[in-house]
Amino acid sequence: MTNHTASPAIGEAIASALAGLAYDRLPPDVVRTVKLFTLDTLGVIAGAAKAPGMAELLSALTAWEGEGTATLLLDGRRANPATAALANGAAAHSLDFDDQHDPARVHVFCVVLPAVLAAVEAEASAGRRPTGREMITAVAVGVELFCRLGLACYNSLGKGWHPTTALGTIAAAAAASKIFGLNAGKTLHAMGLAFVQLSGTTQFIADGALAKRVGPGFAARSGVLAAHLARHGLTGPHRFLEGDAGLFKLYERGEVTPEILSEGLGRSWRVRDLSMKPYPCCRCVHTTIQLALDARAQGIAGTDIRRATIELGEVNRKIVGVRFDGAHPNPVVHAQFNAAYGFAAALTDGTVDIATYTPARIRSGDLAFASRLETIAAPDIEPTAIAPARVRLELVDGRAVTLERWAMKGAPDDPMTDEEVFAKFRACVDWGFAADPEAVDGLLRSVMHLDEVADAGDVVRRFLACRAGAPVA
Repeated sequence: MTNHTASPAIGEAIASALAGLAYDRLPPDVVRTVKLFTLDTLGVIAGAAKAPGMAELLSALTAWEGEGTATLLLDGRRANPATAALANGAAAHSLDFDDQHDPARVHVFCVVLPAVLAAVEAEASAGRRPTGREMITAVAVGVELFCRLGLACYNSLGKGWHPTTALGTIAAAAAASKIFGLNAGKTLHAMGLAFVQLSGTTQFIADGALAKRVGPGFAARSGVLAAHLARHGLTGPHRFLEGDAGLFKLYERGEVTPEILSEGLGRSWRVRDLSMKPYPCCRCVHTTIQLALDARAQGIAGTDIRRATIELGEVNRKIVGVRFDGAHPNPVVHAQFNAAYGFAAALTDGTVDIATYTPARIRSGDLAFASRLETIAAPDIEPTAIAPARVRLELVDGRAVTLERWAMKGAPDDPMTDEEVFAKFRACVDWGFAADPEAVDGLLRSVMHLDEVADAGDVVRRFLACRAGAPVA
C-alpha cells in the first residue's frame, strides 16, 4: 500500500463543500436511499426494545437528568440532545442489524441518524422546526462524509480501531452542523471538536462486551456536542486530519488515501454503495450464513458434518473467527461476531433473524456443533475483502463439499428489494413494540415522503405512536 500526504487545506475544503450543499443538489436516487435507510434504522431501533443492555443504558443515562428537549426513542422519555443521540445510537446498533458501507467497513446510519434527530429536536425546542428536506440533506451530508472517511482510512479496522465509533464522531458533527445551519468555518471547528473526542477500539468485540453497541452512541453524542459547542464559538483543531497529531498520522499511521475525502464531494456519491443487512449480526458473517443456506438447499444438515472449515479474508477472520463458546458469559455479542455460530444456526433453522441471537437460542443444544467448526484465513482472499467466503465440509458419508460466494446479499450488486426492506422494518417494529399496524404504516409513509414533510419532528412523533400504540396528535 502507498502512503499519501494530505493537502494542508483538506479540512477547510471539506467543510466548505458540506456547508454549501443544499437539498436541490441531491440526486433523486440519493434522496430515496436516505429515506430507505432512515426507515431501516428506525425499524432496527424499535427492534432493540428488548435487546440486552438497553434498559440498563436508559436507566443510567436518565439517572442524572431531568426533563430535556430530545427523545429517547425506546421509552419516550426526554433528555438533553447529546444524551438522546447516545441512547438512540446505541439502540440502532444493538442488534447488529444496521446498515454498512462494506468497502469502508463502517455502519453509518446508526451514528448519523440519531445525531440528526437530536439536532432536529434541539432546534425545535429553540423555536425553529427543520423541514423533512433539511433532515434528508443533513443525513446525506453525514453519511457521505462517513463513507469517505472509512474509504480514506482503509485499514482502520485492521489496526484495531472500530471505525464506526471512531470516525463516526466527525461525520455526526458534520450532519448536526447542517441542521444547525453552521457556516463553513464553524463546521470545520465542529469536526475538529469531534476529533478531539474520537475513540473506539475493537477490544469490546474481542471481549464480547455490551460496550460494542454503545460505541455508535458515543460517536453520535460527541458529534452533536461538538456542533453545539462550535455553534457557541468554541474552536477545534483545524488540522484534525493532516496535522502531526491528527487522524491520518496519529491514528492511521499514514495508511490513508486522503483524496477520497474531497474529490467530487457534493457531485459523486458514495452513499449509493451502502449495504442493508438481511441478518442481525456482524456483516463479516453474512456470506457464511448464505453458504449455510446453500448447503441446506443441498440437503446437508448439521448431523451430516464430521468437520467444517470456514475460510475468510484475514480481517474478517480476526473479527469473527474465534471458536464458538456456547457458555460464553456475553452470549449475544459473542454469537453476533462468530462465523461458526452463524453457519450452524442458518444450516439448522433455515433462517437467521432477531430470535437467532437471543441467549436461549445461542445456548440451545442443537447448535453446539458450531464449536467444532474452524475458521481460517484464506490465502486467495484479499485480507481486507469483506464479501468473499468459502466453506469446506467433510461429511460423515465420506463426501467432501466446497461452497463459496464472492458477493453478499444486501450489497449494491445484490440489493434488498423495497418489499424486503419494508418487511424487515415491520418485523423489527413488531418484535420490539408489537405495534399497531396502522401506526407502523404511518411511520413508514412519513419517512418515505420525508421530502414533503414540513416538520421533520413528525418522524419522532410517529415512532412514539408505534411504541405506545396511540394515534398521532
